[in-house]
Amino acid sequence: VVLVFAVALGGMQIAGEQLRLQSAVADAARMLGRGDSGAASRVRDAASGARLSESRRGALVCATARAPTSLGFLFAISLSASSCALDDAAPG
Repeated sequence: VVLVFAVALGGMQIAGEQLRLQSAVADAARMLGRGDSGAASRVRDAASGARLSESRRGALVCATARAPTSLGFLFAISLSASSCALDDAAPG
């Protein structure tokens, strides 16, 4: 029973981390679209060890972040989140 409870709590913790990462990467995409600096630091502040990459697809700028996390000592996983925003900084 204790093990099941611990795994359930760990799962909730990972879900919370995924939500924070998704929110941060959405902010980062909007920041990149506006040409603002600080997108990478926004993602790093949300998730320890997170890495941000960006790509451009036509009129969109997309941000993808990956962050390592673990469920205690049981196993480690990598979280990932992506978001796109209109590229206001693009010429045209």
